[in-house]
Amino acid sequence: MDIPRSARHYKPAMRLALFEPDIPPNTGTILRLAACLGIPVDIIEPCGFPFSERGFRRAGMDYLELVSLARHSSLETFEAARRKSGARLILMTTKAETAYTEFSFADNDVILVGRESSGVPDRVHEAADARLLIPIIAETRSLNVAMAAAMVLGEALRQTRKFPQKDPV
Repeated sequence: MDIPRSARHYKPAMRLALFEPDIPPNTGTILRLAACLGIPVDIIEPCGFPFSERGFRRAGMDYLELVSLARHSSLETFEAARRKSGARLILMTTKAETAYTEFSFADNDVILVGRESSGVPDRVHEAADARLLIPIIAETRSLNVAMAAAMVLGEALRQTRKFPQKDPV
């Protein structure tokens, strides 16, 4: 299987986007989450690790063929595809003031999580249509990026009623 490298696979629908991920197991966990929920994923490169199907298979990520994945060589190529689709960019960040539970998600939002080691640069904050946070206690810094993605995606799917439906038995 060839992992797509371009935005030609970009379709308007709720999506998860990862900005320059640097921890392979977190990326694998997010890809598995997306596979299970039928959510497309955008990877904005460069990654902090060799990104390959073989690498994910070695990590036990056997759901890769179920993920609709678009790889973008840069923030600029990602932004061009997103803007063309008309989707809002929803940035998850510890620097936001609005809780994700207080936000109204739309069907074609792109939920962006930052790099595990450093978040996202100012230019990404500026490009975002909304900046949201997950409220946590003051003595802690942040959640694991995969956990954060799961929490926010769950709320977005709940609000938009887009959870996958099981076939009746």
